[in-house]
This record gives sequence, C-alpha cells and structure tokens, in this order.
Amino acid sequence: MGIRKYKPTSPGRRFQALSDYKEITSEEPFELLTKTLKKTGGRNNSGQITVWHRGGGNKRKYRIIDFKRDKFNIPAVVKSIEYDPNRSARIALLKYKDGEYRYILAPLNLNVGDTVISGPGAEIKPGNALQISEIPLGTLIHNIELTPGGGGKLVRSAGSSAQIIAKEGKYAHIKLPSGEVRLVRTVCMATIGQVSNLDHENVSYGKAGKKRHIGRRPHVRGVAMNPIDHPLGGGEGKSSGGRPACSPWGKPEGVKTRKNPVTDKYIVKRRK
Repeated sequence: MGIRKYKPTSPGRRFQALSDYKEITSEEPFELLTKTLKKTGGRNNSGQITVWHRGGGNKRKYRIIDFKRDKFNIPAVVKSIEYDPNRSARIALLKYKDGEYRYILAPLNLNVGDTVISGPGAEIKPGNALQISEIPLGTLIHNIELTPGGGGKLVRSAGSSAQIIAKEGKYAHIKLPSGEVRLVRTVCMATIGQVSNLDHENVSYGKAGKKRHIGRRPHVRGVAMNPIDHPLGGGEGKSSGGRPACSPWGKPEGVKTRKNPVTDKYIVKRRK
C-alpha cells in the first residue's frame, strides 16, 4: 500500500502520483457478487441533468458489499484483497465456514488467510464486527450503523475511522472523522479497525484524461462564462466576478444547507 510517482517524461506525468496496488491479491472480482452498473451521465429518470460534469468513463461492475455483517458466529477466512472501482477503500472477499462468499470493506492490516467473525463476544481485532455496547472505549471503528440491522452508514471511505469516547445509557458518543461527536445507539453494529488504503488522499491524477477515465467531465469556472450563463460571467477583460462565489442560479456557496431537526438532537458537538 503506497504511492507510485513517475519521472516527468511528459507534462501529464510530471505531477502524477497513483496507488501502487501492492496490497491487491486478485485481479478479477468474484462473479457471483457483481452486477452490471448502468451509467446515468448525471441525468434523472426524466433525462434532466441534475448532477453536472458527469459522463463517459470506463465500464465498471458493482461489487455487492455486506455492510450489515449479519452472519453471526460463523468464522470466515479472507480469500483475497481486491480493488473496487466504485469506492476509495479496498474490499476483502470472505469465505464463510458454511461455504458462502461475501465482500466486506477491508480494514487496515487485514491480510489473506486471516479469520474474521461478527456477532456477540467477537474478539476486538480488525475486521470483526459486533455491537457498540461490547466495544471498549477508545477503540477505532468503521462501518457504523445508525439503526439496528440497517447496515453500516458512517465511516466507509479510505483511511477513515471513528472513535468511541463515551457510553451513557443506551447511547454511545462517537467521534467521527470530521470532528463531529454524535450519539449512536449501543445496539448498533460497528466493525473494528481503520478503513484500508490510507494513501488515497495522496493520489494525484496529473492529467485531465485520467479524470475522464473515471467519468468526470470538464468543470468550467463561472467567471469564464457569459453573463447569460452565470452570475459571475462577463465584464471587461478578465473580471474576477464582483460578488461572492455562487452557483449558476445565484445560490451562495459555503452556507449551511443541512435542515434535519429530527436528528439534530443526536449531534453532541458539531464539526465547526
């Protein structure tokens, strides 16, 4: 697990820094746990573009990940560590003792041949999953449920981890990677350890073509547009805009948009 840097043989290579993929042990995914992924091009069901700058890119298959970890008290052996084009983390293929195969998010320091298990009384080691009530304070966790049995929703990206800092009644205080402290019910499941692929934040694509391969189209600055297309467009010469940054429809950038009074009571400390 590391970063490969290139000699500057071309302008695109000069600043390129990509993963060396040394932790990957299998080139092909397990076929029964994949399904075809239809591209949307950023469009909704009526054909309107609702997400800009999406389109093209290489074909990819979706890997079906077990976020629930609901196969209790059945040990599983790690058969391979694989690349997943749909997420930043690596994934691990598990073979359970009863013969079933499942994918999970690969935590840091999980290797081929290791044994993992989920359920009550599981050992506190990377890859094992159990209820938060059974996990000691200060333990690094990921793939955290918000509702019992609903599957992991929090802390799933590469290199991320949360920490249990307190338990009070039927709730635990979880410090998330953003710095936010949130209440989560102790009957919810979480997986021990930190998510793999720590060097993902150091990846530098180096050229526009690499972004096109992953399905990202060019992003045009508002100040480079005409006044009809953007509030920051137009002006004599290279104008800098003349107003705070905003969207093409005049919505300001950087303002809080979160409005969920139902779950506000579960946030003990905000990230800012």
